[in-house]
Amino acid sequence: MNVQEFARMAGVTVRALHHYDRLGLLRARRNGSGYRVYAARDLERLEQIVALKFLGIPLKRIGTMLDRDGLELSAALQMQRTVLEEKRRLLDCAIRAIGDAGKSIEPGRRADSALLTKIIEVMEMQNDNRWAEKHYNDEARVKIEARAKEWTPELQTEVSRQWTELFRDVEAALHEDPASPAAQALGVRWKKLLEGFTGGDREIGAGLNRLYADRPNWPAPAQQQMAPYSNPRVWEFMGRVLGCG
Repeated sequence: MNVQEFARMAGVTVRALHHYDRLGLLRARRNGSGYRVYAARDLERLEQIVALKFLGIPLKRIGTMLDRDGLELSAALQMQRTVLEEKRRLLDCAIRAIGDAGKSIEPGRRADSALLTKIIEVMEMQNDNRWAEKHYNDEARVKIEARAKEWTPELQTEVSRQWTELFRDVEAALHEDPASPAAQALGVRWKKLLEGFTGGDREIGAGLNRLYADRPNWPAPAQQQMAPYSNPRVWEFMGRVLGCG
């Protein structure tokens, strides 16, 4: 297909295809006359470009993501669906809260403060994670959002319990040699819990390190939540333990 035919089939503009070609996102082949030509299989690449752009990923990063990760279309579609479902869930919560408030307000009367508080809570719930997102690159943010459904309240409670127990055990072992079997066993538990969040992904792990390094700038609620895990001696000790591993 020539560029006009492909644009009509895909539902995009010729200008957009030219732009993607110039950026190296969707390179067209050239026929004998030097004109751009496309095949039906180029739709798969175009779908992923448009979907990642819709999710807020800058075009300059999309090419790197697609070329490096090489996601099959089925896997890419599942990732996109998961991220969008999570965004829809948050938006639905906000819409319901605003709708409930609107129904309860009678003409000439002030809104119930409890309902307005609920709206604020829902809106803030969407903002709570944004202060942390800046520490992750685009690829890591997409992967984290795609895995968000796995973090059920039950799993979060269990992981919090495991971290609490681990910190308690580390504090009791601060006298140990970091290279000792006992300390290294703690290191194994520590890495296992971290990998439960990162999935072993280096980009997510790097963002997590940047996030922790910026802890003096965390919002107050996050600092309060992390208070049980803020003993600097534990972090220093585990740094030496992991360095020996």
